[in-house]
Amino acid sequence: MPERVVRIAAEVGGVATEKLREIDRVADRAKMLSLNARIEAARAGEYGRGFAVVADEVGSVARTIRGLSEDLHGELAPRVSELEDLGRILVEQVRGQRLADLALNCVELIDRNLYERSCDVRWWATDSAVVDACADPDAAAVARFACQRLGVILASYTVYVDLWIADRHGRVITNGRPDRFSTVTGSQVADEPWFEQAMSTRDGTEFAVVDITTAARLGNAPVAIYAAAVRAGGRTDGEPIGALGIFFDWEAQSQAIVEGLRIAEGDRARTRAMLLDATGRVIAASDRRGVLSDHIQLRTEGRPVGFYSDADEQIVGFALTPGYETYTGLGWYGAVVQAPQQGS
Repeated sequence: MPERVVRIAAEVGGVATEKLREIDRVADRAKMLSLNARIEAARAGEYGRGFAVVADEVGSVARTIRGLSEDLHGELAPRVSELEDLGRILVEQVRGQRLADLALNCVELIDRNLYERSCDVRWWATDSAVVDACADPDAAAVARFACQRLGVILASYTVYVDLWIADRHGRVITNGRPDRFSTVTGSQVADEPWFEQAMSTRDGTEFAVVDITTAARLGNAPVAIYAAAVRAGGRTDGEPIGALGIFFDWEAQSQAIVEGLRIAEGDRARTRAMLLDATGRVIAASDRRGVLSDHIQLRTEGRPVGFYSDADEQIVGFALTPGYETYTGLGWYGAVVQAPQQGS
């Protein structure tokens, strides 16, 4: 543990200081003995001359001891202080790099997870049931079959709250959980960013994604929305005839990541792991405080990965999303903040 360097340096400094005090006390006693000896030698007159020589020698030894003590203290004190400073720097560097690594691990895990979501939506947008529903949005039987198909997908992919199919005009044809979310089908999403962006994609290789939000028609659940245009014939270059929106269960999945980082049990209570969006908004936090409301401005100084100590002597590790495969990310950061140890 790097804290041992600081602790040992402090212990060495304490021992050295105490021993030097003992040496000073010995010097003081020798000085006092020399003074008393001189007084007694003076009283003895001629007979005390020899004793006076001894008294002078004792006084000289006392001065030598005092001088050596002062020299030793002058040389040792700055070295002990330097050792303590180096120990504190070592603690910050070791801890800081560890927190930066954890922050990178945090944002990498969510990136890999969301990369799969970007693949899911492009794949499912070519499903024949989805394509048929958008091709004939008023056919009730086609919509029912598409609803059943979405239900099958949701049963296998448990990371989603719901899946929606909207026609080219932004009317939701059907959703995967109509029993649970009964107001979705028939609602209008034409002015929602995920639909607008999906319908504006150039071809089937592209997808739309919006930052974390709460979905009113899904019980205000925090979601990450991924969308893709449904194209005529299911072809990559087909005309957009609708859009598929998939609503990732953000709270459950993101909390599993920020709460599951490998942090020593003794450090967990003083450590806060977070995911931040590009504006610094807290979108996930291991302590669940301030999610979707608090903002934290990281002192990155242009670095994609790093750490620093804040005004409260907390060490802050951070890492910018590196993206994964074809998913470039949304400019999010992983951040891990650790308060100093009690008594350190």
